[in-house]
Amino acid sequence: MSEPTRVDPRELPDVSALSVGVLGGTGDQGRGLALRLAMAGHDVVVGSRDAVRARGIAADLGHGVGGADNAGCAKDCDLVIVAVPWEGHAQLLAPLAEVLAGKVVVDCVNPLGFDRQGAFALDVEEGSAAEQAAALLPDSHVVGAFHHLSAVLLLDASIATIDTDVLVVGDDRASTDTVQALAGHIPGIRGLYAGRLRNAHQIEALTANLISVNRRYKAHAGLRVTDV
Repeated sequence: MSEPTRVDPRELPDVSALSVGVLGGTGDQGRGLALRLAMAGHDVVVGSRDAVRARGIAADLGHGVGGADNAGCAKDCDLVIVAVPWEGHAQLLAPLAEVLAGKVVVDCVNPLGFDRQGAFALDVEEGSAAEQAAALLPDSHVVGAFHHLSAVLLLDASIATIDTDVLVVGDDRASTDTVQALAGHIPGIRGLYAGRLRNAHQIEALTANLISVNRRYKAHAGLRVTDV
């Protein structure tokens, strides 16, 4: 599939010098995002509750990725991506409110449950994982993005491009522009603005549908938005 070109990257900020931390970055999704952003030239730090484990994962990823505990990762990076399992989401973020103040925090967590019928979206008191993050981090600029990327594709460095769009939601234009530009640094990916943070729930929930697609067709499906 040819890469869509109608979104003009010149409208977005230059984020090439941005350092990126991935909180909970030892899981598949976090490692995949860390790898791809490091391959794109960003300084990347993987965060974990265990700094030794984080440094070990970082060494395995290569490409200059560093490792630290989550607090150190949050402190030292310009922007952080939250990639923990839903069960540990609030527990991770609550103690980091002060160190993350003023920073762009990108939440890619999908609150999902699984039973014999497959994946399904969970109800979240705040409305979505991203809105929970915003409630816990009142002085940060929370953006929802990177929900629908296949960890399998992200972690396979032999795949040069990932043919998909990233839906970006948030309430601060400068922050969503930054995250759109960051997504666009991964070859094949476009970052598209998709509404306010209150729209994060249906984006997170759609991941359950993509899991069903992938299981039925033995694929690693993503999304493309047409006519943009």
